[in-house]
Amino acid sequence: MAGWLGSAVDNYVYDWLFRAFEKPPGQLHSVVLGIDDATFREHGGISGLRAITTSALELLNGAGAKVVGLDVILADKSEDEARDARLERAIGALKNVVLPCDVQPSGWEDPLPRFQDKAAAIGHVHPDEVRQDGVNRTLPLEMTRGKVRRWALSLEAFRLWQGAPIIESPEDLEIGSVTIPAARSQRRALLIRYVPRGIPRITMSELQANPALIQKMKDKVVFVGVTSQTAARDRIVSPFGDLSGVEVHAHAFETMLGGQFLVPMSNLWQLGMGLIFAALVGVVFAFRAGWQAWILAAVLLAAAHALPVVLFQNGIVAPYFAPVSAAWLTVIGAASYQYFVVRRQLRQSEADKSRYQEAIHFVAHEMRSPLTAIQGSSELMSRYNMGDDKRKQMAEMINSESKRLARMIQTFLDVERLSEGEMELKDDPFEASVLVRTCVDRARPLADRKQIVIHYANPAEATLLGDRELMEYAFYNLLTNAIKYSPAQTNVWIESRIPQGELRLSVRDEGIGMDAKEVRQIFTKFYRTKKAEASGEAGTGIGLSIVDQIVHNHGGRIEVQSEPGIGSCFTMVLTRLSTDRNGPAASPSIANRQI
Repeated sequence: MAGWLGSAVDNYVYDWLFRAFEKPPGQLHSVVLGIDDATFREHGGISGLRAITTSALELLNGAGAKVVGLDVILADKSEDEARDARLERAIGALKNVVLPCDVQPSGWEDPLPRFQDKAAAIGHVHPDEVRQDGVNRTLPLEMTRGKVRRWALSLEAFRLWQGAPIIESPEDLEIGSVTIPAARSQRRALLIRYVPRGIPRITMSELQANPALIQKMKDKVVFVGVTSQTAARDRIVSPFGDLSGVEVHAHAFETMLGGQFLVPMSNLWQLGMGLIFAALVGVVFAFRAGWQAWILAAVLLAAAHALPVVLFQNGIVAPYFAPVSAAWLTVIGAASYQYFVVRRQLRQSEADKSRYQEAIHFVAHEMRSPLTAIQGSSELMSRYNMGDDKRKQMAEMINSESKRLARMIQTFLDVERLSEGEMELKDDPFEASVLVRTCVDRARPLADRKQIVIHYANPAEATLLGDRELMEYAFYNLLTNAIKYSPAQTNVWIESRIPQGELRLSVRDEGIGMDAKEVRQIFTKFYRTKKAEASGEAGTGIGLSIVDQIVHNHGGRIEVQSEPGIGSCFTMVLTRLSTDRNGPAASPSIANRQI
């Protein structure tokens, strides 16, 4: 479909260019002696064609024509021997006569030998067979049937006019000082530069009525043939209208004589032209955006439309559809790509901005506790007289909370780098029981204020592999959430066990619990559950999303079980366990005790 459409568009543009940029023909050296309808009527119709042809050649005998090209097939023997003998004499009386031959399924339809012997050359009058839209634009200068080759009638006439032989090469034909660009790979096809106002034409009826017209044929190439609208077998459609076959050969002769040849662009150059436009469009949209890109793209589109016109004016016939479609398709494709890239960059920018805001919320929320402790302790030390022991205790608290604040900042930075893929996890061994006790000791003051009792079963003896500070942050977050979102005077249970080679570290509370919908959204950033609203705790909804990210980056997962009015249980399932121990630790019995 695209090939048919492209060919149709190219042909339409070619014909338009042909009419829009006519080349002045200069002095014409050919005349058409036509056998028209009036001539047939005067000589008994089509049956008198051979007699008419004989009369035409006899009249030309004294005209001083330089070459005569005959486009009347003389392959059949006439019933009137005297008529054929008269025609034979008329051909022999002329100096340079080119007789026609045509193509038949069995081979060449040549003139009778008696006529061939009197002629200077034989040329084929077969029109161009490749005409998808019915318009004849080219003429095959060479045709072969079997092992016999024939040049075109117009080419043989031009050879006789030049008085020089035809010198062949794969790319062109050279006759005297004229080189005809007709490549063998393209059937030696000649792009005919039709004379806009046509070749001078004199009909046999006019010539017989006015013998003085014979003077117009002196030193000319005279093409004799049927121009009748009803009798001609070879009506040809040209960019300028209908012509007879003999007139087409006259136009081809003038094309060769004038030397104003049209050369079709090679397939390689056509491909290169499309690739060049595509590359230029890609460069424009790669290095420019917005109105600058669109202006440059418009310039390239205008160049794609104008290039075939410029080349045609310089004698090169380039396709119109291929470069224009290549330019338009690449512009549309590149513009669409740039649009979506810009959209993606905008979304990325908005995501980075949102991430930055999340980071600010997280820092403000998580640093509130150590900053409050540091601020309160420093105010007590400055406003009240304290004993040395109490002052030392306050100083140690300030030092401990400041170190905790520093670790928190470092942990936050590590989590950010980890989420951006800029940090590799540590692969250090550490004891799970030590991690749990450290977090319990830090969370005890928060539990004591709400009179919450933390229960811890006998810890499973397991050595984890990973980043201890990140894992400590994750477990501490689960533990403090259980304390913050539980009513006063309740319990929090911590359990650890190793079934099937994986450590399950659980934190269970007696809070209000969550329904299934909340459980599915609990690890979404900024999602706040009903627990936060009921308990009055102002969380940001960031902590659990970071916990989930840390655990997943350690190759683990988090399981949540919750029921409204009963409580929740968060379980960290960790699989990266050290194998240095003598076999996996046995699952201990859960003997709850108060810490």
